[in-house]
Amino acid sequence: MSNVDWDSKTVIGTKAKTAKVTKNSSDLNAARRTGAVVATDKKVTAGGNKSHAGPDHQRIAKLDRENEVAPPPKVNASVGKAIQTARMEKQFTQKDLAQKTNEKPSVIQDYESGKAIPNAQILGKFERILGVKLRGSDIGKKLEGPKKS
Repeated sequence: MSNVDWDSKTVIGTKAKTAKVTKNSSDLNAARRTGAVVATDKKVTAGGNKSHAGPDHQRIAKLDRENEVAPPPKVNASVGKAIQTARMEKQFTQKDLAQKTNEKPSVIQDYESGKAIPNAQILGKFERILGVKLRGSDIGKKLEGPKKS
């Protein structure tokens, strides 16, 4: 404890000086006249052809394309056909089926055209109302009633 300097001051709350970036030469010359430390950096890509991408940019773009996430799988065409044929057999329009399943008619349209992302809950509703298997194997097969023991 004998080495402690009790006369030194510690200032708390002063901001450190940040480097000022200037773009015009008059500010740069004024800083030089005052004796401030001046550093100049030339831009590497200044005045270059921006449309020409060097090999580094091409490699990075290729890596980006490789890391892209694949789009989610769509409903199989056989499922759409099975929904459509079962709906026609029961003489439902897409609007009727939509009302019975509490879905929008556009959802039924997407499933029938094969553009929808499969959702087990929606497919379960369709299976129950249409009486046709839409998941797993045997797609389009008629559902049987509950098994009796």
